[in-house]
Amino acid sequence: MIKLNRKEMKKIIIPIFAAAVLLGAGCKKEFFDINTSPNSPTEVSVTPQVLLPRTLHNVGLRVGTGFDYAADWTGYWSRSGSYGQSIELESYNITSTTLTAQWTNWYDILTDVNLMEKKAQASGLPFYQGVAKTMKAVGFMYLVDQYNNVPYSKAFDFVGNITPGYDKGEDIYADLFVQLDAAGKLFASVTTMDAATQASDIMFKGDLTLWRKFVNTMRLKLLIHESQVVSSATVTAVVAQITADGSGYLGAGQSALVNPGYVQVDTKQNPFYNTYKLSALGVKDTYNRANNYILKKYFGPDGHADNAVTPGTDDDLRYKAVFSVVDTKLAAFPSATYDYVGTNFGEVVPNSDPFRAVNQSDVAGPGLAKSPTQSQPVLTSVESLFLQAEAAQRGWITGTPQTLLTSAVRESFTYLGVPGGAGAADAYLALGIPIVDYTGAANKVNFIVMQKYLALIGLANFEAYVDYRRLGVPTDLPLSLNANRINNVIPLRLQYPQSEFNFNAANVAAQGTINPQTSAIFWDK
Repeated sequence: MIKLNRKEMKKIIIPIFAAAVLLGAGCKKEFFDINTSPNSPTEVSVTPQVLLPRTLHNVGLRVGTGFDYAADWTGYWSRSGSYGQSIELESYNITSTTLTAQWTNWYDILTDVNLMEKKAQASGLPFYQGVAKTMKAVGFMYLVDQYNNVPYSKAFDFVGNITPGYDKGEDIYADLFVQLDAAGKLFASVTTMDAATQASDIMFKGDLTLWRKFVNTMRLKLLIHESQVVSSATVTAVVAQITADGSGYLGAGQSALVNPGYVQVDTKQNPFYNTYKLSALGVKDTYNRANNYILKKYFGPDGHADNAVTPGTDDDLRYKAVFSVVDTKLAAFPSATYDYVGTNFGEVVPNSDPFRAVNQSDVAGPGLAKSPTQSQPVLTSVESLFLQAEAAQRGWITGTPQTLLTSAVRESFTYLGVPGGAGAADAYLALGIPIVDYTGAANKVNFIVMQKYLALIGLANFEAYVDYRRLGVPTDLPLSLNANRINNVIPLRLQYPQSEFNFNAANVAAQGTINPQTSAIFWDK
C-alpha cells in the first residue's frame, strides 16, 4: 500500500504485536491492495507473485521517504524558516512516541516478506524465496541499525509467541549473512523465469545476475556497518561467500531501483518526487530545505556558489543537482550567489530574516527529482562503489581503493546528471583542495566515507546516520541550534515505541534501561 504523505502518519497501535503488523494490509485501495475485501484476511489466497511488487515498492518508499530525521541530524536537510520548531527532533530528546512509524512500517513490510517466504517455500518457488530472504536482510538491517535488539526469530510466530522476545542485534546480523547466502544460492538454482514472475519483479525484471549482485552488495553493506566490531574470521567467511558466488557487486549503471508503473496520479507518483518536490495535486514540499552545512561543503573554501564573481573556482557542482534554485529571488540579493540558500538545523529564523520559505532551496533538485514517473532507489550503484572503496581500503576485498573511489565519485556525478558527468567529476577531484586530496589524507577510510557523505544525499540519507555513528564522519558536523537541546547530542539510536512498553512489557524491559543519548547500537564503538 502506498503512503506518499510528506510526514509519517501515526498508526493506531493494536494491543498485540501480531495484530499490529498483520493488519497493516487492510488499507484503502491503492497500487498493491491484496485484499478482495479490506476487512477479509488475505493469507490463504495471496500469492508470492502478488506480494513481490507490493513489498519492493514499500521498501523503496521507506528508503526514499522514511528518513527525514537522518537527513536533518546529519547536516543534509533542515526545517524551512517559515515553520515552527520540531522540538523532539531538534533537541534530540527522543522518547517512546518519537518516530514510531520506523518500527511499525518496517514490521509491516517484513510481515509481507515472511508470508512471501512461507508461500514460496510451500509452492517450490526458489526465486520468490530468494527475494524474501534478501528483503528480510534489508528490513531487519534498518530495524537493528535504529533499535539494536528487536524481535526477530519469533517475530512472526503469531500463534506461539504473541509477545515475542528480542534477539540481540549482533545475532540478527549474523543470521542475516546466513539468509543472504541462502538467497544467493536460491537465485543461482533458478533455470527458467516465466513472464508473470518477471513482471512482478519491479526491481530487476527477473535478472538473476543483478539479484545476486544485490545480495553481494548487501553482504558488503552489513560488513561495513559493523566494521568497528566485526571479526576477521567473519570478514573472511563472508567475502569467501561473495567470491564463490562469482557475480560481483552492483557496478556502474546497476542500481537497485523499483518502479511498479509510477504515473502522475494522486498516490501513484514516484515517492521521493511526490513527497519532496510536487504531489499530483500540485502540493509542494515547503518544509524541507537545504542545510547550510553541506551547502558550504559543496561551495568549497571560498564559501560561495559558482557565480560570476568566482566562476568555477572550487565548487562541487552536485549542489545544483541535489538542491533547487530558490523559487523567489529577492530583489535586494540579485546575484547568482543567492540562487542556492540554506538554513541551519534547529535555528529559529526571525520573521525579519529575508530568506524564508520560497527564498530557500528545496531538497529535490533536478538530479534527484527528475520526474513523477521515475524509478525509486533502494540501493544505488553510487553507494555500492563507495562500499567497495572502503572495503578495499580496509583490505577486505581486492581492488585499488583510490580507483574505486574515483569510480564512485564519477558514478555520483553521472547518476545525478551533473553536466559533464564523469569529466566534471574528474575536474572536481583534480581541484587540489583537502576534501579531494586522497593521497594527503591521514585517515583514508574517513576520507572515503566523507566523499560518500557528499554523494548519497537524497539517495541514502540513513547511510549518513550510520556512518556518523560508527566513524564520526563528518568530523565537523554541527549540532542543532535549538535552544532546547541543552547538552544533548545526536542520538545513538531510537527508543522502543510505546506500544512495546504497553503490550510487550516483559520483553522490552529485559533490554534494560534504554537512553537514546547513551545506549549504542552493537556496532557503534
